[in-house]
Amino acid sequence: MKKSSFSFFGRAHKGRALRSNLFGLLTSPNKISAAIPRAAIVTVLCLPSAFAQTQQDSTKVETLSEVLVSGVRAGKDAPLAFSNLKTTELVTRNLGQDIPILLNFLPSVVTTSDAGNGFGYTGIRVRGSDATRVNVTINGIPYNDSESHGTFWVNLPDFVSSTESLQLQRGVGSSTNGAGAFGASLNLQTDKIRETAFAEIDNAVGSFNSRKHTLKFGSGLLNNKFEISGRISDLSSDGYIDRAFSDLRSYFFQAAYRSEKTTVKALVFGGREQTYQAWYGIDAETLRTNRTFNFAGLYTDANGNPQFYSNETDNYGQDHYQLHLTHRFSSHWSATAALHLTQGKGYFENYISGATPADYGLTSAAATTDLIRRKWLDNDFFGATYSLKYLKDKIDFVYGGAVNRYNGLHFGNVLYTREATSLEPDSRYYQQDARKDEVNQFAKLNFRASDKWLFYADMQWRYINYFAEALTPADVNDSFSFFNPKMGVTYFLKPNQSLYASYAKAQREPNRTDYETGSVRPEKLNDFELGYRFQGSKVSFQVNGYAMLYRDQLVLTGALDDVGNAIRTNVGKSHRLGIELDANVQLTKKLSWAPNATFSRNRNQDFVTDVNGVPTALGETEIAFSPEWIAGNVFTWNAFKNFSAALLSKYVGRQNLSNLNDANARLNAYHQHDLNLSYTVIPKAYAKQLRFSVLVNNILDRDIVSNGADFGGGYVVYYPQAGINVLAGLNIQL
Repeated sequence: MKKSSFSFFGRAHKGRALRSNLFGLLTSPNKISAAIPRAAIVTVLCLPSAFAQTQQDSTKVETLSEVLVSGVRAGKDAPLAFSNLKTTELVTRNLGQDIPILLNFLPSVVTTSDAGNGFGYTGIRVRGSDATRVNVTINGIPYNDSESHGTFWVNLPDFVSSTESLQLQRGVGSSTNGAGAFGASLNLQTDKIRETAFAEIDNAVGSFNSRKHTLKFGSGLLNNKFEISGRISDLSSDGYIDRAFSDLRSYFFQAAYRSEKTTVKALVFGGREQTYQAWYGIDAETLRTNRTFNFAGLYTDANGNPQFYSNETDNYGQDHYQLHLTHRFSSHWSATAALHLTQGKGYFENYISGATPADYGLTSAAATTDLIRRKWLDNDFFGATYSLKYLKDKIDFVYGGAVNRYNGLHFGNVLYTREATSLEPDSRYYQQDARKDEVNQFAKLNFRASDKWLFYADMQWRYINYFAEALTPADVNDSFSFFNPKMGVTYFLKPNQSLYASYAKAQREPNRTDYETGSVRPEKLNDFELGYRFQGSKVSFQVNGYAMLYRDQLVLTGALDDVGNAIRTNVGKSHRLGIELDANVQLTKKLSWAPNATFSRNRNQDFVTDVNGVPTALGETEIAFSPEWIAGNVFTWNAFKNFSAALLSKYVGRQNLSNLNDANARLNAYHQHDLNLSYTVIPKAYAKQLRFSVLVNNILDRDIVSNGADFGGGYVVYYPQAGINVLAGLNIQL
């Protein structure tokens, strides 16, 4: 996960030892201890005993998800644009690819993969806005990295296997915890309490030596009060791009207690990842002649022969601890409170050719030297979230907020130099502390004035203080206070038809890389949404128009810094205008159709660039990485009992790689088609269910380039995606 002034686009491991099957993971104490913190096991084993001698049994329980969802998600009639997705809809495609890839076919979504096949580092954009503007929460707790604002799902591989449902709100959306959403917000709810015991084994294999091995289990309700459940996963892939391998492990454990009015959940989850770096991209000539070439780790040995450094890798581990309490005071009042802690630590390692020793605190008789460096991040994120809900008749009111702190230590070590230097063992050449404090409060009201009218109001206040040591020539110590109001109305033409309109304001602070590059003004957004919904027995659809008007938007320039972080710059006025269509049609009893399409116009209104040191006004230009057309399409055919086939299609229009309207720095439009087959067997013994799944990605074997970078001066690079490739899985429910 790219998390600091350096990128966690790649991180390293000690090797690819965990390529065995799931049995090897389960039978090796060393591997178990490496993948799962001891505190996770202690929490799961000890929590139930803490609630012995508790309240009376009852089946009338308000679960954690019922209350939390109402606090951070939009209701079905809210005047907002959103998509709800139960993860049961993803099970036949959940064969190891990352969460952004699984969301690829939602409206206004564009995804990419560094390794080219959906394993390892992946990215998502919504309405042209990159992942740093997509506010992600897990059970209402912020997941975006506090400094970079990014989300790095590679740190939580196979997390969708422990997710019950998710909601993707497009635009500013409703208030939630974490930074303000500038393109979308994504909320995930983890697995609910299950009434009965279960066990599940999920295995998948496929192209590029891709593998996924998952074990899930649960006790079911014990004494109608307690439940323990968990998951462990082992994933690996060689990747489509040369050497772009991923070795990934993850875990998820929860212990739960529930009574008539109270639910308590303790969650411990996390992951360990090693990926070979693949964020350099390739130029146009290499794209034509050798699409899978990877420059990462390239150096020349003492004899002048080109070599690739074997440990040009990214290594990171992240552990999450969440304790949730939900209580229902009465039929109208309920509350939630949560404590959370996220601990992360890791590094990426590079072979640097021709480095200047003084830049690394070294002295040498040689003017330059090759060296090997590691850049580390050791960080903690902790705090509390809370909400109070009132629901009666026409009123649905939620008050909530959070208090959080982030501590980050950035440092780098030199491991080796080719030329003689003053190198000490594990020599540290820089160290920088960082701290971020945040207080967030919000209040939401849905008022059903009549059968025809629903009114929505939402107010959020955020305070941020960010300190970073020696990030620029001086320390950074900035504070921001943002007030973000939202309001809207829904008018019901008929019980199954409605019109809605809403306005939302969002403001957010610069990230760490912005401070390094001098773009330090907070950005502001006024988001207007207007839509129509229809819900029929065989046809449902939504049409949504939006006008997102920015001031000082931090747009991607197209360039990356020396460790792969995207460079952004403040622009004056800019806008994103668009229309979205999302539908579901039952064509026959066995055939359904789910199309979506987005047409948008994304412009910088008065763009100014630097030409040979002279500010030059270009006027109106297209915003980088913002295609005018995005379309998705899913045909699902339930041919006969227990068998289904789905054809999934995606079209992404032309994209500029910078804001300069440069015809030589563009991504061509592309379309991709995947085929997903699933067959379920109900055996008479040994198992409850066997499900066979096959996913054929890019069945037309198209040459797709989904991402790129423009460094200026004609230096443009591209990130190609894999041609036709296959994943096949077997899920066994015991």
